[in-house]
Amino acid sequence: MSRSNDAAARPRSSHTAALALVLSIAVLMTSALAAPGAHGPGGEHLDAPAGAVNTSGLARLPDGSVNVPKSAQRRMGIRTQLVSESEAAATVELPGRIVMDPNASGRVQALHGGRIEPGPRGLPVAGQPVRKGEVLAYVRHHAEPYAQGNQQALLAEIRSQRELAESRVKRLERLDGTVPRKDIEAAQSDAGSLAQRERSIGASLDARETLVAPVSGVIARADLAVGQVVETRELLFEVIDPARLLVEATTADAGLAARIAGAHLATLPDVKLRLLGAARILRDGVLPLTFAVSSASPGGRGLPLAVGQPVTVVATLQQRIKGFVLPAESVVRSPANEPIVWIKSGAERYIPQPVQVRPLDAATVVVTRGLGADNRVVVQGAPLIAQIR
Repeated sequence: MSRSNDAAARPRSSHTAALALVLSIAVLMTSALAAPGAHGPGGEHLDAPAGAVNTSGLARLPDGSVNVPKSAQRRMGIRTQLVSESEAAATVELPGRIVMDPNASGRVQALHGGRIEPGPRGLPVAGQPVRKGEVLAYVRHHAEPYAQGNQQALLAEIRSQRELAESRVKRLERLDGTVPRKDIEAAQSDAGSLAQRERSIGASLDARETLVAPVSGVIARADLAVGQVVETRELLFEVIDPARLLVEATTADAGLAARIAGAHLATLPDVKLRLLGAARILRDGVLPLTFAVSSASPGGRGLPLAVGQPVTVVATLQQRIKGFVLPAESVVRSPANEPIVWIKSGAERYIPQPVQVRPLDAATVVVTRGLGADNRVVVQGAPLIAQIR
């Protein structure tokens, strides 16, 4: 009787061992599918059930993840890296625009109205280099007909008086020795004074104003043509030094300037900014911050900026924040227009993960929420993965 019981127990033990072996293999396969980095910031599992992954081609899966075969990953140049939390300087983005440096730019205006005449080198055009004091154009003044008639009549009268005075001087000079010397000198003085008045009034009838470059640089604005009639104080030329520009950013925080440790432009890594100061009077509800612009390249020439161009200033603060530092191209937009990163889960599967980011510089961002330690994040090729449908 005991022998039969032992024989019946042995098959049951064999079945139990086989079942345990199958369960172990299933656990190992599941863990192999969920590669490192398939969990969220709170340790939650980001993988869908294994049955959802049923494709072998390049496709977006029903759960929102993307299947990318190895061959496609090589063609797309996809690169990933394990991320770890670190500290970085806090940043804030400020809207701004490029403005002229008042010490390296100038405007040319007409003091009186008139007709435009070209200078020695013709009328300058936008982008043309000029030197300080160079003649740009002339403004030929034209008086009203009534005033011009009065000036011409006065000129004729003075010319007649000058001729009579010169004749009197000649007569007195022939009588030198018989007339007092002081009478001869008085006559000469009267003739000289009348001649000077004649030249002045004659010049005023045909006067023209010379327009010169106030600084050395390039013509930023030129809206003139030969024969054009301009009004008094009309803006004719703007001259700027392209190597000396300013950025005017705005903020509603009156104490922000004291916390700024550095700044740069969001999309131009070769451009450096230096805070000059902050205004103390609100303008349209915000305070202007002025930054000096310089180039990282030798000479400081060729800055890809234009006066009036809107820019985004990324100001680095003295405050430190914790997060995951990633290349800026790692963060893309989801169909819902929220920032996401792609986390690698398995050999050919990538999962979109919503995150909160702050820019550090033109090429780096810090993820402050949404990632966990040891996530394997796509740092190259993320925009290509986001386009897979």
